[in-house]
Amino acid sequence: MAFWSLSSSFPLLGLLSLLLFHQTSLTTTTDVHLNIAPHPTEVSDGLVGSNSSVFLEAPAFRNGESCGNLATDRIHVAMTLDANYLRGTMAAVLSILQHSTCPEDLTFHFLWVRHEPEVFTSIKSTFPYLNFKVYRFDVHRVRGLISKSIRQALDQPLNYARIYLANLIPNEVKRVIYLDSDLVMVDDIAKLWKVDLGDKVLAAPEYCHANFTCYFTGTFWSDPYMPRTFEGRKPCYFNTGVLVMDVDKWRHGNYTKKVEDWMIVQKQKRIYQLGSLPPFLLVLAGNIMPIDHRWNQHGLGGDNVEGKCRELHPGPISLLHWSGKGKPWLRLDSRKPCSVDNLWAPYDLYRSSRHSFEE
Repeated sequence: MAFWSLSSSFPLLGLLSLLLFHQTSLTTTTDVHLNIAPHPTEVSDGLVGSNSSVFLEAPAFRNGESCGNLATDRIHVAMTLDANYLRGTMAAVLSILQHSTCPEDLTFHFLWVRHEPEVFTSIKSTFPYLNFKVYRFDVHRVRGLISKSIRQALDQPLNYARIYLANLIPNEVKRVIYLDSDLVMVDDIAKLWKVDLGDKVLAAPEYCHANFTCYFTGTFWSDPYMPRTFEGRKPCYFNTGVLVMDVDKWRHGNYTKKVEDWMIVQKQKRIYQLGSLPPFLLVLAGNIMPIDHRWNQHGLGGDNVEGKCRELHPGPISLLHWSGKGKPWLRLDSRKPCSVDNLWAPYDLYRSSRHSFEE
């Protein structure tokens, strides 16, 4: 198991759930060195619409003795940054650092649509030692291409930022891991970083048992030409919340434009209903490097309409992903959590949540 320690203010219930979960499902590392203050510092998060929101300061995570050169062994992680999902982002970052053998090797690349000083300050204060950069995503490039989907949250421009990721981060970054904000890592991210991409531009868990036809409308399948885009490949569903990207291949292959082209078709003919996922599938389904399903235990947020509770899928798990309508922090705050939400709770740095558990 990974060596980690958190303040006694962290909920006992969540800790017991996580320990049980680790014993049954996970293989983790043992080389993480932590510098932990006796009492976490309370930091104002400046969330919109919140009067007394605070995050706890995270421990300082240090490299183990087996780590290499900080300058040459960097792992690049990209995430979006939004005040509405900041609580999820904080938990995700904490989980990644906590389970990393070489946390100081990590560089985070955050994408946001507008400069929000309070959000920036929250990241800096909660993770004082974090190596990160922030990039502005120009929503005007994508706003005219977004079509209404089955859930309003899927229509937000920031959901499309991953399409433009290769154009936003520095040219010297050759590979990046993209992660959604509604997940936690329970294994060493270096293992995901080292997956073999072969000649593919993306690597992700692939789900060929899923009914692929349901991701597109009858208009698409009845068209004499559009379904031919899948000729020569076996299209399978993959979730775009966890991606390993060869940034050079994405740029040289002009994949941003390929995805945009399908978004233009969507505006004209309404060929799908699920936001930014279908154009990714149209361009890349059946042409990615499939990796172990342990790297995206997705769907824990339920479906896109009701967000009902779901159980864990069988098998080993390295990443838990609350894709779907239900988010763990909202269900925990409502005191109607799903059982899987207790696996997210130990990573929650939101101060108010401590009081809800300790009452």
